[in-house]
Amino acid sequence: MLPDAPDGAAVTAMRARELGRKSVVVGDRVSLVGDVSGADGALARIVRIAERRSVLRRTADDDENTAEGRLERVVVANADQLVIVSALADPPPRTGFIDRCLVAAYDADIEPLLCLTKADLAGPAQVVGYYTELELPYVLVRPDSDLDALRALLAGRVSVLVGHSGVGKSTLVNRLVPDALRAVGVVSAIGRGRHTSTSAVALRLPRTPDGDGDPGWIVDTPGIRSFGLAHVSAESLLHGFPDLVEGTVDCPPNCPHTPDEADCALDAWVAAGKADPRRLASYRRLLASRAGEGDPREAERNPGDPLAGS
Repeated sequence: MLPDAPDGAAVTAMRARELGRKSVVVGDRVSLVGDVSGADGALARIVRIAERRSVLRRTADDDENTAEGRLERVVVANADQLVIVSALADPPPRTGFIDRCLVAAYDADIEPLLCLTKADLAGPAQVVGYYTELELPYVLVRPDSDLDALRALLAGRVSVLVGHSGVGKSTLVNRLVPDALRAVGVVSAIGRGRHTSTSAVALRLPRTPDGDGDPGWIVDTPGIRSFGLAHVSAESLLHGFPDLVEGTVDCPPNCPHTPDEADCALDAWVAAGKADPRRLASYRRLLASRAGEGDPREAERNPGDPLAGS
């Protein structure tokens, strides 16, 4: 929950019984009654949840026919920006996961931002090149970065940070909000990080000495291995691939865009050099995964493309 007053005191509150089963999630705007002083021992009640401007969702599985796929989780409400945190090395970047996050961001109608960490270990050319046609905004972070560029992109917004474990997300949060004290894990010898954050937490960004505007909020989320998209329709998956949309104009009605569809125009679109073939492959992997035709983690276990994987 985010208090309306930018610098208001933290208020402890519980959900009122009359709200029934309606859940309260991080980012919700709520109305309170009772003791809202923020004093020790004070307790208020949440009596109303305002209509949400945006809702970022994910599922544990892609396939809506599975129990995991039907279990929809609201990650955060009222976010303006999804910050996709990816390391450039240790662990290596996985564009399959980034593609999933982009689909979720566009579906929730929030803006994506790619934050590439560990830029001291590897350059960004491969990842940035993969997204050239999207003009996806990005920022590079090194251990000695001053983070000014990132803070400027976070100012005045509610930004939710997502990323695989081990990419340096908690370290980044601690640098942005020194009092956050988020647990920091290590990357194992096989390039996988430990899950260190266990719940989503909204954190107010501190004001900078020369800043007079709203510094914004960040929502730190637990490290995740995959971003299930069962809540996104097969038609809406294409919204995460705007570089392919124009290529579907010549497709037959109700084209499934699968590799076995002889009349799908996307193959010709890619062959003409109008989109990266890896983008089409990623889109079709998501289609297949959503149809229950493959394990979404398969590409990560045995990637044909060094950047692929969920």
